[in-house]
Parts: sequence; C-alpha cells; structure tokens
Amino acid sequence: MGQSHPNRRDLGLLVLRVGTGAVLAAHGTQKLFGWFGGGGVEGTSKAMEAMGFRPGRESAIAAGLGEAGGGLLLALGLATPAAGAAAAGAMTGAVAVHAPAGFFAQGGGYEYPAFLGFVAAAIGVTGAGRYSLDHATGHVLDRPWVVATAFVGTALAAAAVVGRRADEQAAAADAGPDPEPEAA
Repeated sequence: MGQSHPNRRDLGLLVLRVGTGAVLAAHGTQKLFGWFGGGGVEGTSKAMEAMGFRPGRESAIAAGLGEAGGGLLLALGLATPAAGAAAAGAMTGAVAVHAPAGFFAQGGGYEYPAFLGFVAAAIGVTGAGRYSLDHATGHVLDRPWVVATAFVGTALAAAAVVGRRADEQAAAADAGPDPEPEAA
C-alpha cells in the first residue's frame, strides 16, 4: 500500500517532544525560580502546603524538578524514559489537586495536567526518535530496563505522595472544623 516514512515519524516525535517539554519546563521553572510569573520555591511551598502536600518545600522542589527537568530532558530527547516518567509523576500530583473540580479545565478540572502527563508518558515509552540526544548517544539512557524501572518507580512514588495527601485530607475532614475558643 504505502511506504513507511520513518523521517516523518521522527520529525513528529521531535515536534511533540520539544513542544511538550517546553510547556513542562516553563511550568517547572515557575515553581523553582519564579520565572514567568511563578511563585518560586517559597511561594510554591506555601501553595503545596495549602493543597495538602507536606512538607511543602520538598513537594515544591520535587514538582518543579519533575516538570522542569523532565520537560528539558524530553525536549532534548535525553534519558527519555526517565524524563517521561518524571513528568508524568509530577502531573499525577496536579491531577489529584484538580480532580474534585471534574474533568474540564474551564471549570478548574484535571484535563490539562492529565493530557500533559499522558503525552509525557507516551513519549517516555515510545522513545525520542532519531532526532534526539538518546539516538546520538547510542541509547545508553534509553534501554528497556530503564523504561520499566522509571515508570514503576514513578508510579510507586506518585501513589505514595497522592495517597498520603488523601489520607491527611480525610483525617482533617473527620476532625471537623476547629472548635470555637471558649469565652473567659
């Protein structure tokens, strides 16, 4: 029927990697450095605490590194399985925050972080393609065992972080509102 077009596939992966990686990196640098109107580590730490991620500073740094580092590595096509897994893991936390608002982003839902997470994961599983640093380095950081290790490790870490947040929120809800101080 038709011929295969590996160069088109590789160009498509390059466009997808660079675009997705740039978006993730921009979001991560907001968290880490305060770039693009972000809160930096201090502002993000407070926001993470308010969202139920404790400790806030470590959560802010982990989210920022997952997004900025994972995004940069995706864009470069370097250590692609680990980069995709890290970015997908960071987006899992964002999905957990937005889930109560439903699916669609226009209502504050999880549509956007879920999409970024799925794309990052798909690139991590698929590989970076021919136009990448992984290809230029002989895929030393893109081996089948790296894919498995990166995604299993990230899934376990994300489940632990999101689960701990859910447990703390449930405990806070069970405790109810703070009682009114008694008048003297």
